[in-house]
Amino acid sequence: MRILIVEDEIALAEGLEFNFQQEGYQVDLAGDGQTALALLPEASPAIDLVILDLMLPGLSGYDTCRAIRSTSNELPILVLSARTLSEDKAQAFDAGADQYMTKPFALPELLSRVRNLLERHGHKTSTPQESLFRFGRVEVDFSSFQVSIGDQKHDLTKTEIELLRYFVEHEGTVLTRAEILRDVWDDPDEITTRSIDNFVMRLRRIIEPDPSTPRHLLSVRGSGYRFVAAPDSPPVESTV
Repeated sequence: MRILIVEDEIALAEGLEFNFQQEGYQVDLAGDGQTALALLPEASPAIDLVILDLMLPGLSGYDTCRAIRSTSNELPILVLSARTLSEDKAQAFDAGADQYMTKPFALPELLSRVRNLLERHGHKTSTPQESLFRFGRVEVDFSSFQVSIGDQKHDLTKTEIELLRYFVEHEGTVLTRAEILRDVWDDPDEITTRSIDNFVMRLRRIIEPDPSTPRHLLSVRGSGYRFVAAPDSPPVESTV
């Protein structure tokens, strides 16, 4: 497995490089976003995971993350940053990050998260019966991370497709934010309920004819969300 560490603090980058190499990983270092973006398509074997700082010289970590996502929805991205505000985390997830860890951090936890991300990345995402799921005018291809509505196709990130898959697998069930955090994200301590709401709003913008009055991804006041594939009742007004 090959890991790209995008970090401008040389001592930290080299320390991470040493520890990951001790775990048997190949490691590449980039001190800024532009270097990382230039390295990714040239890497052979290909990069399997990116560890990304947010406060980088030149191109920010957020913009670097968006640029990576513009070419790959499957590559796992773990943000490792000293920024601790919920707004920073929300912005990182909006940019396409899969995981978020704050500095200072415990090395065993970082190693565990990397292993979990690589394991999740190593298997095709699918529903229990098949990789395709249709509801209304929407067709979801869990294997390609793609949603089709008529002639329009939308690419989702791995986290977005896993969240949608979770809703589909629990159709009709009211899912609390705590359950979603526990089952979709590896470490709920680094994810806020606002982040979940942001992910839900992004999914609604894709799958709902009118995101302001959703018919499939419904808000349940005081609880969480419920997915309905074939609604037979009037639209439920969103509370998010």
